[in-house]
Amino acid sequence: MAQVEATTERIIAADAETVFDALADYSGTRAKVLPEHFSEYEVREGGDGEGTLVHWKLQATSKRIRDCLLEVTEPTDGQLVEKDRNSSMVTTWTVTPAGEGKSKAVVTTVWNGAGGIGGFFEKTFAPKGLARIYDAVLDKLAAEVQK
Repeated sequence: MAQVEATTERIIAADAETVFDALADYSGTRAKVLPEHFSEYEVREGGDGEGTLVHWKLQATSKRIRDCLLEVTEPTDGQLVEKDRNSSMVTTWTVTPAGEGKSKAVVTTVWNGAGGIGGFFEKTFAPKGLARIYDAVLDKLAAEVQK
């Protein structure tokens, strides 16, 4: 099993604290910025950053739907880590200042991929697909915080 990684980033015209607070707001903003690939969104515990337990289904392709139950931690300032209880998937959101009134949001997801030929295709195509999904999240996040 090889580790698979998908990363995308965006400069957002809002300060880092505003962007981070919006990402960490699972009971409000986060649900608004998820594209159609996410369904059955539900905050089960907490709702604001560290200590949140959130559920959703992520439909990466027409046939690939992942049932996610994510524990949220904040290991360092400006960082949210979502660890899926149902798989090896870990998504890390990092928000840092990027000049006056701007911030850089980076999202990286890693997981243990399949072996064999299926693993080859997963490692080749899944990162691009997931990056497109997270690009859509960052687009909607930017629109939300730049209002």
